[in-house]
Amino acid sequence: MMKKIKTLLAVILVSGLLAGCGSNSNVKTDNKKSSVDLSKVTLRVSETGWANLDLGFKAAEIDNTPYKVEYSVFQGGNLVLEAMAGNHVDLGLTSEIPPLFGDNSNYKIIAVEQANTLLQELVIPKGSSIKTVADLKGKKVAYISGTTAQYFLSKILEKGGLSWKDINSVQMTTSDGLTALIGGKIDALASYGNGIITAHQNGSTTLESGEKILSGNFPLEATNDAIKDPAKHATITDYLKRLNKFYEWTRKNPDKWAQITADNTHQDKAQALDTFEKGEKERPSKIVANSTKAIASQQDIADSFEKLGLFKEKLDVKTIWSDSFTKELNK
Repeated sequence: MMKKIKTLLAVILVSGLLAGCGSNSNVKTDNKKSSVDLSKVTLRVSETGWANLDLGFKAAEIDNTPYKVEYSVFQGGNLVLEAMAGNHVDLGLTSEIPPLFGDNSNYKIIAVEQANTLLQELVIPKGSSIKTVADLKGKKVAYISGTTAQYFLSKILEKGGLSWKDINSVQMTTSDGLTALIGGKIDALASYGNGIITAHQNGSTTLESGEKILSGNFPLEATNDAIKDPAKHATITDYLKRLNKFYEWTRKNPDKWAQITADNTHQDKAQALDTFEKGEKERPSKIVANSTKAIASQQDIADSFEKLGLFKEKLDVKTIWSDSFTKELNK
């Protein structure tokens, strides 16, 4: 049973992708036309969970980039940023939370992916006697540290009249948390994506959802070197625009995309299609330029974590953001 669960969990679906458009190697930088040879550029892109971009771009027939793309797959946004801090990745996508932790001196948030907030839930195992959030007092609740799960769990507890100190909180990975939930080792789990899908497949039920708590903003980060380099800057601009074209393709070809998703996440195609259509109905996926509203959303999360004692002093999240791609994305 545990082996089957980990196989099903091989992929964690979360909303996170990266891409762009336009194949002309003559690009405009600071309103001055300059020619860069994109054929000599390799853009190192992270993917979260599975190779959705690599496969998706091929399916949408927009993978004919004038530069090379090197993909790396990670199982969480924190790992993406660790790779970026080590200069192993040029472009990444995470939730709003990972950039708040650790060393962010090597990258900046350059854009935002707007996406749905479905499959972000606090779930309890099959046969649980827990009926309300208040029943979690003194119970063992697992979550994935430094993710949306930690944030919406704190908000759910607050709404239910509990504080973080009222529960026995346990940090776990997505796969270990699911295994512990189904095995009866924990009383509840705050998780997302395929972890929630698999939990429901094994009889777990939703106690509360983070759907109305989360903003649906997923920051895209780029290294400082990639931002400053004219050729890398041009490839990132192109790639982000291709990503919007890819999203348009998925909405026009939901059945094809559901089949690709099902094949790679080991879930039923009908379920993959239902998840996709519900998500796009709630909030169509789209890459947009940075905004004061998006920055304010992340600041609220930082302030909430400060109250939990996760930060010694108030964070000013504006220092993590950059408007270096705003003009290109607003065209």
